[in-house]
Order: sequence, then C-alpha cells, then structure tokens
Amino acid sequence: MPSSHSAVVTAAAAGIGHYVGFDSPLFALAFAIAMVVIYDATNIRRQAGFHAQQINLIIEKLITGEGKPTDEFEQLREVLGHSPAEALGGIILGILLSLISWQIWP
Repeated sequence: MPSSHSAVVTAAAAGIGHYVGFDSPLFALAFAIAMVVIYDATNIRRQAGFHAQQINLIIEKLITGEGKPTDEFEQLREVLGHSPAEALGGIILGILLSLISWQIWP
C-alpha cells in the first residue's frame, strides 16, 4: 500500500509547482516540507516501530518468563512507519494525481 503521507505532500508540492512555478519560493517551501514528512514516515516512525517490537519482547521475557504478557502490560504498536517502497509508491501516486488534476482543471 503506498504511503498516504508521501502521496499528499508530494501532490501538494507538485500542485504548487504547477500553479506558481517550480522556481518559486513557495514551491521550495512545499518541497522542503514534503521531504521532512517523507523522511519522518520512512525513517523516524519506522525506527520507533522497531524499538516498540524490541521493548515488547524484552517486557514479555522479564515479566513472565513464558512469553505471556500480564494484564497490566499493554503492548506497544509495532507497525508505525512506511517502508521505502511504500514511500516511493506514495510519491509516484502524488505526482500522478497532481499531473491528472493539472490536466483536468483549468
């Protein structure tokens, strides 16, 4: 599944580029924001997911010794970020949607 975060910010940046020009400061700002969002979706949140996975494993081993969590322990969400392929799919989807909307609406 493509990353909706990447698709939205890419479509917004490409749309701004189409309407005000790819050499405008507004497009540069939109591009920078898109890069931050895509970086966050693929790297920071994904690493947080890996950390959650390891923390869950450690707590299960420490609390019970049998791999069964107790009632007080609520497992952390482990799927938080997107893979690079999902982010790339979102970027391509965002660019395509921007190009289609640029052709359809005057």
